[in-house]
Amino acid sequence: MRVIAGVYGGRRLAAPPGDATRPTSDRVREALFGVLGTTVQGARVLDLFAGSGALGIEALSRGAASAVFVDSAPRAIAAIRANLAALGIDADVHRIEARAWLRAASARADAYDLVFLDPPYRRAGELGRELSEGLAAVVAPTARVVSESDRHDPLELELPLLDERRYGDTVIRIHDT
Repeated sequence: MRVIAGVYGGRRLAAPPGDATRPTSDRVREALFGVLGTTVQGARVLDLFAGSGALGIEALSRGAASAVFVDSAPRAIAAIRANLAALGIDADVHRIEARAWLRAASARADAYDLVFLDPPYRRAGELGRELSEGLAAVVAPTARVVSESDRHDPLELELPLLDERRYGDTVIRIHDT
């Protein structure tokens, strides 16, 4: 796995060991960021269920202003921190379950322009309503929310759908807020 483009383009990224995390493939990330285009530049990014941090790191590489990484798995947090350190990136990393982070974050005035949601495939279908409600308090008025899930059990967010792409068993949805 590597950073596809931007200032860190070509640099390798570590994935958490084991099969609990399923990193977004290089091919899917390349296609996704092609669709997002210049909306990434200057964005404040929130990477929920961050895994290796590849989506948030790709956004930073392509000009995002900042990124916050959230994951509950210790191995994922270790991989995110190792990847950020290897690239010399300073970013906030939180080891907490995504829904709990959203509940706590709603008390602050943080507003994110670009949110990545890549929950475990086996749980995506059950999280749509709760994530939609939690996101409402932390997204900017013109934010984009990108979800990745299994096409057989997609993450159903209660947000306007702008675009949907399928890559094998993976479905990427881009939502407006």
